[in-house]
Amino acid sequence: MNQQDLDQIKARGISEAKLEKQLNQFKTGFPFLKLEGAAAINKGIIAPADAEQKAYISTWEDYKNEGHKILKFVPASGAASRMFKNLFEFLSADYNVPTTDFEKKFFNNIKKFAFYKALDAQCVKNENGKHIEELISEGNFKNIIANLLEAKGLNYGQLPKGLLQFHEYDENEVRTPMEEHLVEAALYANSNGEANIHFTVSHDHLELFEKMVADKAPIYEKKFGIKYNISFSEQKASTDTIAANEDNTPFRNEDGSLLFRPGGHGALIENLNAIDADVIFIKNIDNVVPDRLKQDTVTWKQVIAGVLISLQKKAFEYLQILDSGSYNHDKLEEIIRFIQRDLCCRRTDIKELEDADLVIYLRKKLNRPMRVCGVVKNVGEPGGGPFLTYNQDGTISLQILESSQIDQNNEEYLKMFKNGTHFNPVDLVCATKDYKGNKFDLPKYVDETTGFISSKSKNGKQLKALELPGLWNGSMSDWNTVFVEVPLSTFNPVKTVNDLLRDAHQGKA
Repeated sequence: MNQQDLDQIKARGISEAKLEKQLNQFKTGFPFLKLEGAAAINKGIIAPADAEQKAYISTWEDYKNEGHKILKFVPASGAASRMFKNLFEFLSADYNVPTTDFEKKFFNNIKKFAFYKALDAQCVKNENGKHIEELISEGNFKNIIANLLEAKGLNYGQLPKGLLQFHEYDENEVRTPMEEHLVEAALYANSNGEANIHFTVSHDHLELFEKMVADKAPIYEKKFGIKYNISFSEQKASTDTIAANEDNTPFRNEDGSLLFRPGGHGALIENLNAIDADVIFIKNIDNVVPDRLKQDTVTWKQVIAGVLISLQKKAFEYLQILDSGSYNHDKLEEIIRFIQRDLCCRRTDIKELEDADLVIYLRKKLNRPMRVCGVVKNVGEPGGGPFLTYNQDGTISLQILESSQIDQNNEEYLKMFKNGTHFNPVDLVCATKDYKGNKFDLPKYVDETTGFISSKSKNGKQLKALELPGLWNGSMSDWNTVFVEVPLSTFNPVKTVNDLLRDAHQGKA
């Protein structure tokens, strides 16, 4: 480490000790998790019947009417470039007409995209007054893609996903994912006539988001008769991680400076920790649908919020009893059953604990952040799933796992992962305050051993990147976690531009 290095890390708010720890993690790697099994219905996943759904929705409505602060937290820093990977490849291909199935599908259905009119206007402006249809008839397909992706046109290749036109409603209304989240907030996350929404964005896109909010929020305030409180944050530089060479030494840029990279979505635990709200919904920016399909989303968001409030209320009651000292052994047995059955947290040697140690254990497990996660039936989408895993303290509890956290050489674990019945669509509702109304310090509940190392490259040179424990994986490892089965209709992510052609993203039936 030279003086330039020390100045660089100081400017980022990273300590020498933290840097050394990260470099050491490249050498040691991360331990794989020990699994008990995949979660399933009646084994860690609740599937509420109709009557129960209604009861949970009623619980949520009552809670909202009590005037609590509810907030919607939307990670929205992702650039849309990956959405257009196939079209970027077409632009640089040595052929000029759509050849792959993906390219053909895009052009055969181009009029179905919500951004069609805006793209057509750019083509007229930049291609000598020619409309898209004319350019297609002339075989100028690449000109159309250039107007979609490049700065001279819509610049979709560089914009954040949240600001792209996703859904067309009629001649005059086209909505972005950001707008759809405003609508959702009005439908299930408002109280006291207000809806609070927080977007995490990249620094480069902040101004664009702020401008769109200024333009669009008044429209939806008028439509729903509510007031929006919309805030933004950026991923902190102090959560970036150092990159390493193949030999685990620090990777350096051409000017000799250290290379730091964003630490993945796990870095957002710091942003979440800065939020002051009683209940926080978390949902990805691209998982939205037009109004005609929103009812399932609204219903099930209220159901999982009702589950959260029901469990929190019980946990708070038990904490007050434990703090008061007015309990007997039967009451302790009741609390054990609640933690084991309702919160799905087990300790094998619990019967061996003396009452005094038992109370300390029960209090620790009750007095921590809580989340209820919607999970959908597994349809082969890439990503994490719900599992029962062993924690650092030897207890078994529910976690969302990614494949990178599982030992690829353990056939039994791979089979569990492959045959898991459910999938994580990032559909969370969280409670981050204790029973006295104080905020939990969320970084204290992160399992630091659940990060992972990935292979990347910079200017043609291979490097190793350190990913922090994921936001809904290791960053929430020591939370009380409960899973609820939600319908597949609530999960409609947009990973490629052609996903917008699915029925779920067509504004008109």
